[in-house]
Amino acid sequence: MNLRRLAAVWHARNLEFLRDRATLIFNFLFPLALVVAFALIFGGEPRALFKVDVLAPPGAALDAGLHPFLGTRHVDFVRIGADDLEATIRKVERHQVDLLVDLRAAPRYWVNEDSPKGYLAEKLLLESAGGRAARQPVTGAAVRYVDWLLPGILGMNMMFSCLFGVGYVVVRYRKSGFLRRLSATPVTALEFGAAQVLSRLLLTLTVTSLLYGALSLLVPFRNEGSVLLLFAVAAAGALSMIAFGFMMAARFTSEELATGAINLASWPMMLLSGVWFSLEGAPQWLQHAARALPLTWMLDAARAVMLDGAGLPAVLPALGVLVGMAVLFLAIAAAGFRWRSD
Repeated sequence: MNLRRLAAVWHARNLEFLRDRATLIFNFLFPLALVVAFALIFGGEPRALFKVDVLAPPGAALDAGLHPFLGTRHVDFVRIGADDLEATIRKVERHQVDLLVDLRAAPRYWVNEDSPKGYLAEKLLLESAGGRAARQPVTGAAVRYVDWLLPGILGMNMMFSCLFGVGYVVVRYRKSGFLRRLSATPVTALEFGAAQVLSRLLLTLTVTSLLYGALSLLVPFRNEGSVLLLFAVAAAGALSMIAFGFMMAARFTSEELATGAINLASWPMMLLSGVWFSLEGAPQWLQHAARALPLTWMLDAARAVMLDGAGLPAVLPALGVLVGMAVLFLAIAAAGFRWRSD
């Protein structure tokens, strides 16, 4: 090994990296943004021991002035609306909420008699209320974490396949000159993009279906809804994320920059779309930001089908949003598509 030649190549590669300002800036900003995101999501006070949903009079503050129980420490009190009552009762049945308290008139509460945390939260409520609260017992099996997590894992796998399977490949086509040669043919940017989207859609849905079938044999999980409807949700979600990946790669010429930008887009979806944990109870602005991500809509619809047995009318708005996102992303990509790298 010649150390002078090694040093010359090493020096040249360092200069190449430093001159690629976009990649250099990304390598600095991405970890910074990631740490800030984790600090916003997981920072602050220690996590509460119990989660209690509260139906309170309009405009009333959730504090001890409304009811002594609301002054209990280490309990996460979440305000709900009257329209959310039935949905929250189902959460109590499935151990997703420890207690549901209605303070609009005479205090009453719902508790799952099979929930250990619900039992303790009920004791705290009755002690603070002096036993003056009407009890509404419910029963139901808990939604296991694996039941809740499975859609997130499959959705995350689809997200990476969609974003990198289209975004990175299109940039490589552009850098190798394949797109330049293709531009001499009658193929339009929209036609090229649609072909890429449909090809990746077929592959993604095939792999996800095989994974779903294999997991159903190896790890029994809960699915109370229609498998065909679940497939439609997966198709709409994959379509929107593939179009998103194609939009991001419409103009990039550097594979390194494209990879970094796709990572920058995928990490917020992993953190905010509910892959690993629910954002319920998080700041409202954070929940609104998550609604701008296609993975959020897909996972919410998939969990509604699998855990709640939701039908087509319940998930139709989510399907509409996902298809609308796909059309928007594909139109933006086609309008600004770049055939050449120079």
